[in-house]
Amino acid sequence: MSNPPPLPVVCAVIEDNQGLVLIAQRPAHKHLGLKWEFAGGKVERGESPESALIREIKEELGCDIAIHRPLPRSVHNYGDVVIEMIPFVCHLTPASPGPHPHEHVAVRWVAPEELRSIDLAAADLPVVDSYKKVRRNRQG
Repeated sequence: MSNPPPLPVVCAVIEDNQGLVLIAQRPAHKHLGLKWEFAGGKVERGESPESALIREIKEELGCDIAIHRPLPRSVHNYGDVVIEMIPFVCHLTPASPGPHPHEHVAVRWVAPEELRSIDLAAADLPVVDSYKKVRRNRQG
């Protein structure tokens, strides 16, 4: 019997004008409770990852994003579920309201250098590494 394909999940590395990125804290009663993460969610059947991300950010944070570039995808096995993480670097659109935690406990803007010291969900760690690599290449 073959394993089902990984569940496609999108996430947004939302940058602000000062070079900070947005993270969100999961509710205590949900899977990975109180872990921090890049906001996002499941890609619905027939939906593109980009459309899913725009929808999820609007639902979870009440804001509008512009997607700038994809980051490398990765697969993570949480034991009870295997996900394919599909990350994108984004910015808030000029007319967007600020992010507000509709489905999270809290949101925070943090320096990219801080990300490894925060209690992030395991599937977000490869996203941090690829994001930092892209930032180094852009700066360097």
